[in-house]
Amino acid sequence: MENLGKRAYRSQARTESAARTLASVLDAGRYLFSRKGIDATTIAQIAERAKVSEATVYATVRSKAGLLQGLMQRALFGPQFQQAQERLKGVSDPQRSIALSAHVARAIYEGESSELSLLMKASAFSPELRKSQQGFENLRRQMQKERIDALFDAGRERPGLTREAAATLLWMYTGREIYHKLVLESGWQPQAYQDWLEQTLAQALTAGGAAAK
Repeated sequence: MENLGKRAYRSQARTESAARTLASVLDAGRYLFSRKGIDATTIAQIAERAKVSEATVYATVRSKAGLLQGLMQRALFGPQFQQAQERLKGVSDPQRSIALSAHVARAIYEGESSELSLLMKASAFSPELRKSQQGFENLRRQMQKERIDALFDAGRERPGLTREAAATLLWMYTGREIYHKLVLESGWQPQAYQDWLEQTLAQALTAGGAAAK
């Protein structure tokens, strides 16, 4: 029992150490990417700022692309997103699930804006950033498929709307560009964006056109 306890302690210590190292590498990458841009930042510079070896950076995130993916994962799918997802899981009404996509979108883009806005400005033309963003768009559309399928399986879709068209509309309305134009460029409050998006999704996708409460 004593040996098992020691092994468990050592395992936990290694896990905590790895988590601290990852956080240090991600923080260093975000700092440098936000000031120098992704393409101009080197692994050596990231290692120096994180106070680890280059080998440790490679072992932790594999590459600058892996580091960028880690940053996006941490920013976009953080606690606020997890809360929105948990709320979504508890809803059985497919129309309400469609409307609640607005909560998920707000959580994603608020996290992105607070964590990665400087990085995205500094690296606006980086091929690595565009590649990571495209990967996120593919994932986002895949994650929304279950909600669209549930809506159509229940026969609660807007009349005349095909499944593919509904998926495209949900993906478009919950996209980054609309959040940026309304909240960041036009000064809408995030809650106003969320309320508008709920009603818009209900009208565009669901039978009756009203967000279920």
